[in-house]
Amino acid sequence: MVSKTLEVVLIAVMAVMFLSCLLDWPYTYFQLVRSLGMIGFIIIGVHDKRNGREPLSCIWFCSALLINPVFKVSLGRDLWNLVDIIWALILLYSIRKDKID
Repeated sequence: MVSKTLEVVLIAVMAVMFLSCLLDWPYTYFQLVRSLGMIGFIIIGVHDKRNGREPLSCIWFCSALLINPVFKVSLGRDLWNLVDIIWALILLYSIRKDKID
């Protein structure tokens, strides 16, 4: 089981990682983000499912499918930037929501 502190660190790192995708990086960075993002989304999704947060866990599992490095979804740079911003906002919201609950 993931500790609360470790979960917050993982979520914060993922949010920064997705926001950094807005910058100009070599393609290998985006491949790394796909792999780490998929793993991170699965970890967070399992944790949220175990804690009864079904709507968020569904978002994380769907995000893991979308970002997976094996069957790539081609959305174009502009749309991926929008998705990265949305993911970062939802990730940061999930930290804030946890503190309120």
